[in-house]
Amino acid sequence: MKQIITILSILFVFASCDNDDSQNGDLEYSVILQGDRFNGNYDNPKENLVIKDQQTWTSLIGKMAFLSDTNSYFPDATIDFTKYQVIVVIDEVRQYGGYSIDITKITQNNNSIFVTVEQLKPGGINAVITQPFHIVKILKTGKKVVFK
Repeated sequence: MKQIITILSILFVFASCDNDDSQNGDLEYSVILQGDRFNGNYDNPKENLVIKDQQTWTSLIGKMAFLSDTNSYFPDATIDFTKYQVIVVIDEVRQYGGYSIDITKITQNNNSIFVTVEQLKPGGINAVITQPFHIVKILKTGKKVVFK
């Protein structure tokens, strides 16, 4: 009886160690653009977005009201949405300059992608209205994106 329990215990230990962690850990991302441009529209809310298609991407560019030649501001404005998805964090409208909103880390597990968002620059430098933002792209996945 002891031998059976010992064998089952060993099998249980080996079976529980067979965990594929290849989907866990840091996720690489490329910065598309980061800044604090304010377009004069106080109705642009603070928000976090996951963009998976060209139509939504084009709408965001228009909403943020960059110059009509978006390529001068977006070095990577053409996104292949069959391979990538875009992560966007937009801060609230600030009455002073110097603020930032920063995607500092992106990690994943088997079910979700976690985007860590911080404000690395405290602001309050000069009296200019800004709305900080950070836009990155990651490989496309069907996982849920969670902002922290």
